Amino acid sequence: MEINSVSKLLILFCMSLFVGSQLIHCGVTYDRKAILINGKRRILISGSIHYPRSTPDMWGDLIDKAKRGGLDVIETYVFWDGHEPSPGKYNFEGRYDLVRFIKTVQKAGLYAHLRIGPYVCAEWNLGGFPVWLKYVPGISFRTDNEPFKRAMQGFTEKIVEMMKSEKLYASQGGPIILSQIENEYGSESKALGAAGYKYVTWAASMAVGLDTGVPWVMCKEDDAPDPVINACNGFYCDAFSPNKPYKPKMWTEAWSGWFNEFGGTKHHRPVQDLAFAVARFIQTGGSFINYYMYHGGTNFGRSSGGPFITTSYDYDAPIDEYGLIRQPKYGHLKELHRAIKLCEEALVSSDPTVTSLGNYQQAHVFSSGSGKCAAFLANYNTKSSARVVFNNMHYDLSPWSISILPDCRNVVFNTARVGVQTSRTQMLPSGSELFSWETFNEDISSLEDSSKMTTVGLLEQINVTRDVTDYLWYTTSVDISSTESFLRGGQKPTLSVQSTGHALHVFINGQLSGSAFGSKERRGFRFRGPVNLQAGKNRIALLSVAVGLPNVGLHFETWKTGILGPVLLLGLDQGKRDLSWYKWSYQVGLKGEAMNLVSSDTTSVDWIQGSLAAKNQQPLTWYKAYFNAPKGNEPLALDMRSMGKGQAWINGQSIGRYWMAYAKGDCSVCSYPGTYRPQNCQAGCGKPTQRWYHVPRSWLKPTKNLFIAFEELGGDASKISLVRRSVTGVCADADEHRPTVEGWRTGSYGESKMLHQTKVHLRCAKGQSISAITFASFGTPSGSCGSFQKGTCDAPNSHAIVEKACIGQAYCSVSVSNNYFGADPCPNKLKRLSVEAVCSPMQHQTPKFTNSTR
Repeated sequence: MEINSVSKLLILFCMSLFVGSQLIHCGVTYDRKAILINGKRRILISGSIHYPRSTPDMWGDLIDKAKRGGLDVIETYVFWDGHEPSPGKYNFEGRYDLVRFIKTVQKAGLYAHLRIGPYVCAEWNLGGFPVWLKYVPGISFRTDNEPFKRAMQGFTEKIVEMMKSEKLYASQGGPIILSQIENEYGSESKALGAAGYKYVTWAASMAVGLDTGVPWVMCKEDDAPDPVINACNGFYCDAFSPNKPYKPKMWTEAWSGWFNEFGGTKHHRPVQDLAFAVARFIQTGGSFINYYMYHGGTNFGRSSGGPFITTSYDYDAPIDEYGLIRQPKYGHLKELHRAIKLCEEALVSSDPTVTSLGNYQQAHVFSSGSGKCAAFLANYNTKSSARVVFNNMHYDLSPWSISILPDCRNVVFNTARVGVQTSRTQMLPSGSELFSWETFNEDISSLEDSSKMTTVGLLEQINVTRDVTDYLWYTTSVDISSTESFLRGGQKPTLSVQSTGHALHVFINGQLSGSAFGSKERRGFRFRGPVNLQAGKNRIALLSVAVGLPNVGLHFETWKTGILGPVLLLGLDQGKRDLSWYKWSYQVGLKGEAMNLVSSDTTSVDWIQGSLAAKNQQPLTWYKAYFNAPKGNEPLALDMRSMGKGQAWINGQSIGRYWMAYAKGDCSVCSYPGTYRPQNCQAGCGKPTQRWYHVPRSWLKPTKNLFIAFEELGGDASKISLVRRSVTGVCADADEHRPTVEGWRTGSYGESKMLHQTKVHLRCAKGQSISAITFASFGTPSGSCGSFQKGTCDAPNSHAIVEKACIGQAYCSVSVSNNYFGADPCPNKLKRLSVEAVCSPMQHQTPKFTNSTR
């Protein structure tokens, strides 16, 4: 790009103006290579952190950790349903304080990408749309529909004007360098044809017309109209190309893991594969990568959609649900980011020259006008390592890996060689017990009498509840003749209920007769079971339960939930009886919800006091207890393993839905080489999909915190406990002579001469120090963190030397070299050092730090 002297002076002037971390009125543009900030092309590393999925007290720490992890940009959706819960009434407080979140990003010196949408998908209830939007007359979501476009434009303008008024766009000196309109619209656009094209063209024009001064993006939308940039989402995006040759290659969602569903396994994406995917994107000309998620967080309240999405939205992200760094994912990606940044000048200056190095091996070489050269050496073979020749030098490439050479000679990073530590976290007792237990039982005996709505036939659930609650009662009465043969010892009648909802509890004459549950794979399910009926009038009460509304699919706003029938009574003397068109009464929500039992102000409620051990486990029971806040600052969670299904609150704040649905899947194999899919690396088979539920520290008082749970099935509340999430140990594992970014920066080695001395680094969490070394071996150890084993080659003083360097320290480093351990335990073999350490709370003395050498 040619830049005249006046432009150069303007750029220099812009770059010199700072107020704290705030740039003054400098532009953001793009060309075919990259986003330009202040006229300079940038390789930008971004990460998604969604403000409602954490608390304001967590935001600063999360963003600081993202910055230390090598990120330039924080990306977030904007959640319409949280901001406009009813038409024209807005909420920008607490977890929905969007301005505060963006200013926290700004304070950290990072940029922001504001994905307004306002459709977000995101495994969020109704894809982020407020439920009232369904009931705007004549509306049809995400198409060329005037009521929808009018509402969408109104909310988008509201957000843009709010950002402008706070001067948060980069054109005003703020951190926002990009905005997104719509979200993953490509498949809907194709299905809708002309109406889809007209809508996406309108959306782009509307957004650009808001004059933010920064580029707009549409992800997974090949038809994104100029000047909007189309971008890729997925596990891999190296094959993606922008729809115009003058747009940069952007990856708005590099999936760091996957979401979890109740009844499903937990998904893990190996960091070796994630790093490989990112390096592969960069080597094919990509210049913007965003990790989705970098911190996933928690679906507090009833915010999760899908349905059946868990309350945890951990996503196997580099920063876990609780705000703790997940190692080695965080550290390995940090090293990747450093390596990419060392190549930045060459990457943004040229297209790659691609050379074959073998059947599955390639070199991508970039060069700048100033003579800078960077190379990416790739091995796509999923099973075999490869030794290749590049620039007259030999390089060993691991399977399914890419090596990065910032000077086209020295390898500073290989995606498959993880040299950073692995952290081990555990849920440990917090020392805070729940006390003063009380219970309150839902009274279902008078449901028909207290119901406010009665009609012939079955009604769709959300049309009745407007999603103000998960619960809707359907009640009716059935008269049974005293002459029925089953009353004289015959086979019991069977009740069959077809539901499009997510869960169903059946009560006959006030007693639980059974439950049934749906799944994400199918929209409907059926309850079928024997029922205890008596001569005369019988009350049938069906509690339909939603577990989040759909978030994706063509016109998902029209999908139905609840009991739509048929409802059949089978096995009577006269055959089946269709109850679908009986007179049904409806009650929205639970009595406990109407009485606001989750509030601390419910002194008038007749709670039942006494020991839980003496009580039978009953369905539809509210539990109340108190606890004092544990000492320390470790993250906290509720262990709900003893419960069934329901919801929980702390001091009136909703922790979310809990459900001890057990995971089904194949947890036998997990290997990083090869194309990743969520079913590749599963964990938790045979265990509850989610056992622990995050309790933010900022929600607690020093003493007498109120805990409330509503249990649908009948769990044992006496066994609920408050636990702390603690880093209990760290492991490190590295080969001697492993190339590193730091080694390249200091010029301490060349790949061909193998001069660099590698170190392993061990760092406990804040407030902890290393209290014990449980394993140490310099030689040929095998295994992984938690299961290391000595090999045939082992330096006998390994354990003593590591102990001397690390015990009592918050951080230590140990050289992986013969000199450090006194002698070569096995000449002519490549050796490695594997260490596992225990982390414990520091004593009160001032912690010591060491960077050990010998």
